[in-house]
Amino acid sequence: MAGHSKWNNIKNRKGAVDAARGKIFGEISKLIRIAVKEGKSDDPKFNPTLRTMLDKARAANMPKDKIQKALERGMGKSSTGNMIQEVIYEGFGPGGVAMLVVAMTDNVNRTAGEMKYAFSRNNGSLGSPGSAMYMFQRSQDGGYEATIKIDTPDNATKLQLEELMDAIREIEDVEDIYIATDLPETTEE
Repeated sequence: MAGHSKWNNIKNRKGAVDAARGKIFGEISKLIRIAVKEGKSDDPKFNPTLRTMLDKARAANMPKDKIQKALERGMGKSSTGNMIQEVIYEGFGPGGVAMLVVAMTDNVNRTAGEMKYAFSRNNGSLGSPGSAMYMFQRSQDGGYEATIKIDTPDNATKLQLEELMDAIREIEDVEDIYIATDLPETTEE
């Protein structure tokens, strides 16, 4: 009766619950960092968007140390004393679709390794500086718009591209992803 112990069942359930909570905490952390950057303050008295995000974090039972870490990262500080900097990674997804990934990190080497891993595991490749940037231009809201768009030929490529984007979004330091294509609606074949 291997695998039928009470301990094994608890371990599996706890692992699933912890993974779901970790994903929620990561999303809330990102929203807190964005609210701090846009409001230019880590004081909820002067930043109503931050106050709303902090209420959301408390409702999700997010630990205070994770909230504090997100506030510090939003203000450009880190717990190690390193400055947080914006880094733009360029790469190509399935079908040759150009991508820009904007990350805020205090450790460029760690983030670069995570990016390379995410791209290589999901049919993509991390490009060198300038390899994909020429396909984008800065938009009014501070993001990037694709000036040259690539057609995605089929649903399989679209699904692989979405899997790559999901893998990149799971990296804690990633802020935004911009792609040089329009993702068509999935059609049944």
